[in-house]
Amino acid sequence: MEFFLFLPQIRMGFPQIVATARAAEAAGFVGMAGMDHLTAPRAEDKAVFDAIVLNTWIAAHTERLKVASLVMCDAFRHPAILAKQAVSIDHASGGRFELGIGWGSWQPDFDAFGFQPSTPAGRVARLRETLEVLRALWSGETVNFQGEYHRLEGASAAPTPLKRIPILVGGAGPKTLALVRDYADWCNIDVRHLARLEGDELPKLREQIGDARLSMQQVLAFVPRGGDREAIAGDARRRFGSGARVGDAAELRDHFAGLAERGMERVYAWFSDFAKPDTLAEFGEDVAAPLARLATPA
Repeated sequence: MEFFLFLPQIRMGFPQIVATARAAEAAGFVGMAGMDHLTAPRAEDKAVFDAIVLNTWIAAHTERLKVASLVMCDAFRHPAILAKQAVSIDHASGGRFELGIGWGSWQPDFDAFGFQPSTPAGRVARLRETLEVLRALWSGETVNFQGEYHRLEGASAAPTPLKRIPILVGGAGPKTLALVRDYADWCNIDVRHLARLEGDELPKLREQIGDARLSMQQVLAFVPRGGDREAIAGDARRRFGSGARVGDAAELRDHFAGLAERGMERVYAWFSDFAKPDTLAEFGEDVAAPLARLATPA
């Protein structure tokens, strides 16, 4: 089990984002991911920075931390532009960029800015074409592609990735899982789909995604040593309703160890206190590090 920090870039400037990234790196987090929206969901009056620039900036100010987004909206970018941006961050960071991508389920982005396709079915079809184009361009070969949404003739892209840029596809619907199976390295289940992880559906999900690895996003109301559990849980409920997992280090270790036994390999941890440095440090020491040791051969 490994941990990324999920930190939506809302209500904070770049100095705070960099300080949090460095704290996450020091605490042993494997990576850090932001979001990709033109306006902040349910906080439309708040400033939100661009995902590509954010990933680049974090990579430039850290040494080991992988950078990603949960998840970039396919419709926002032509795949040739996205391919070039991804390779540029890949080279700049020394191979620390992972491409998280999805078909775009936040309807207000489409309504406000007129992105197409307008229907979810069309967006899934466009994402399939995008993933095919990305893989083709990253190969370094000349690309000829005729699809419903993308057309390339004699197209090529240089440079190519340093090695292989991992692709993460977010979502749990049958058509999305088919994209994971065919193109992705990771399948990510977000907070809206956590219920299926609590029953017998997880093994069935694993069967549908082929060789892809499984990750999840979870809101955490982490109770530190000496912390006020009721106050922390109350703050989390005000921000996230009933969706936060409340627990101290021992409880969260048990929770994540159980998920790891069932095939979960990565968690994108979304802390209800905006990822305070002390929270990251204690979580890294008391939760992430012990779980990492369990997976390390003696």
